Amino acid sequence: MGRDGVILAAGLSSRAKAFKMLLSLKGKTVIENTIDNMLQFSERIIVVGGHKIELLQPVIEKYKNVELVFNENYEEGMFSSVKCGLKAVREDEFFFTPGDYPLISKDVYSKIISEQGDVIIPTYKGRKGHPILIKSKFIKEILEEGRYETLRDFINSKSPSFIEVNHKEILMDIDTIEDYEKALKNLGED
Repeated sequence: MGRDGVILAAGLSSRAKAFKMLLSLKGKTVIENTIDNMLQFSERIIVVGGHKIELLQPVIEKYKNVELVFNENYEEGMFSSVKCGLKAVREDEFFFTPGDYPLISKDVYSKIISEQGDVIIPTYKGRKGHPILIKSKFIKEILEEGRYETLRDFINSKSPSFIEVNHKEILMDIDTIEDYEKALKNLGED
């Protein structure tokens, strides 16, 4: 069964006060860490850009199995970027994560793909995180105009499978500089 990945990198990064996708982490950028972790478990990855997409281009061009798509409606919010990315999915299922989850381990991806279900969500101590694995048969339904307001609305309409993982990184996004500093500290603890 083939699998694509969709990574969102279109947001304004307004809370981070910096273009967070290009912040340095483990000798690479945040977005490269997110891509590298997912790439081993996906045929190809679609990165959805918007705000400052020109800064992402040179980073994405280094990868042969990663495609950068432009969401011209990125200011409408995350769901517009989700839809933009889903239009490019070709495989039977896809991983989905915002680009600011750079610490998701390979172990988490392995656990998720070993699980059966239409929508699979990792949890840490009962809290839902990323990445989410979704069967592509739902793309048409998600894209249907006016049917869902958010990806969460779609997920809540299904019966997702939850898989508990012992990795708090599935909850660790980088929304603020404090989050970034916490991520750096977390890496120091490894």
